[in-house]
Amino acid sequence: MNITQILDINSRKFGSRDCLKAGDRSWSYLETRNQAERVAALLQMKGMGKGDKVAIMSQNTPSFVFTFFGALKAGASVVPINHKLAAPEADYILSHSESKIFFFDGSLVEVAKKLPASILKICMDSPADGFEQLESVVPPASSYQPVAISASDIAEILYTSGTTGKPKGCLHTHHGVVMAGITGAMAMKLDEQDRLLMAMPIWHSSPLNNWFMGIQYVGGVTVLIREYHPLHFLQTVQTEKCTVYFGAPISYILPIQMVPQFKEFDLSSMRCWIYGGGPMAADTARMVMKSYQSDNFYQVYGMTEAGPTGTVLFPRDQVTKAGSIGNRALPGADLQVIRTDGKNAAPGDIGEIWLQADSMTHGYYKDPKATKAAFEGGWYKTGDLVRMDADGYLYIVDRLKDMIVTGGENVYSKEVEDAIAGLPGVMETAVIGKPHPDWGETVVCFIVPKKGETVDQEILKQTLSGKLARYKIPREFNIVEELPHTASGKVMKFTLRDLERDE
Repeated sequence: MNITQILDINSRKFGSRDCLKAGDRSWSYLETRNQAERVAALLQMKGMGKGDKVAIMSQNTPSFVFTFFGALKAGASVVPINHKLAAPEADYILSHSESKIFFFDGSLVEVAKKLPASILKICMDSPADGFEQLESVVPPASSYQPVAISASDIAEILYTSGTTGKPKGCLHTHHGVVMAGITGAMAMKLDEQDRLLMAMPIWHSSPLNNWFMGIQYVGGVTVLIREYHPLHFLQTVQTEKCTVYFGAPISYILPIQMVPQFKEFDLSSMRCWIYGGGPMAADTARMVMKSYQSDNFYQVYGMTEAGPTGTVLFPRDQVTKAGSIGNRALPGADLQVIRTDGKNAAPGDIGEIWLQADSMTHGYYKDPKATKAAFEGGWYKTGDLVRMDADGYLYIVDRLKDMIVTGGENVYSKEVEDAIAGLPGVMETAVIGKPHPDWGETVVCFIVPKKGETVDQEILKQTLSGKLARYKIPREFNIVEELPHTASGKVMKFTLRDLERDE
């Protein structure tokens, strides 16, 4: 089965039943299919079809859904782009993916203006001066010419960063994305009565493939919040009677901290509180469960490369095994923990998680070297080091690629280091993640100034704001005389982490 067949089948099975809800408006499955085919017809008018790449940069809006399905119906591959990226970051993804068209939310017009004129740009939702608006240029759905789509066709190129700091494009087939959705649906026992709250960015791999596709597979409703806000989050759960939610741990903590009337909200409709992007400590888990008056919390772990598919920590283990990512792979997946000597880890050992999944990437786009390095004997080597306890539960202890996870967003240290290295007065820099009780980690930078020069932290932050997304900009800058190095000249980041922990 391919992704578009799910929408087509649901439009026949459920017809006038709601598919999407955003604010006071709703769209049935039939209306959603109609809107998607209008976008597909537009792409066909523009000469696009099988194998072409369609980039989408947007918040959680119905237009994202329409263009997502529309691009797939035209036979193209979708390239979702983080709407928080700065223009140079988005430009790299557009160029590397060879995208032919760029759909963007009108609020992101300043980013769009800075992108090359060679790519066709169309704004969505709010108008943007100088650009065509989607609603005014889409033809009737009747002009759409159906395209033969295979389950093995590439549906998505999801960009993630690697050790070089440059994003890598994970190739996902229609079959793989459908399987990621089925895995999510099976894990949470979703059905057509469920109402998914989409408050985390829909372009992220798990919100898009596990939960949006999971709810699509069973014919449920997706309730869209344009961007997460603690109060709107609570209001929407109560008003829309949502039953399933996925978010970073911080998205659960902020409403408790920031909304004075938190206890007044009726959240009883929610049967699956899912979190990922970082664990919760035992005390935090207890506090959250007490505040939300629910013990139906699930932690999920996965990788963009895997669909994402990985593991789950079920409600029964949230306190007794707090901080763990679970003890087995989800349906449709398998895992093993491999020590540095190549042997399988035993209880008490530390090793790297290797994954297999029906939803696994077919490799990195235009990067055969990285693809070969990431796999061994059909297993994807995640780069995540875990400790296995006596019961087989896994606890992440480090990341081989020095990835920082802050508020559910991935930050790659080398990307930040490269942006800082060329700034005035900077001789050397190192970026690490520092544990944070709410955000999981916060970005910390160590800088060695050039001899006789000083580094102004405020100027650094202002300069970086035009190069990096805000969540990637270090919250702390430490000016030091030197960095600790190994004999081969590599920075010993574990020493810097120890320094931060000892403060």
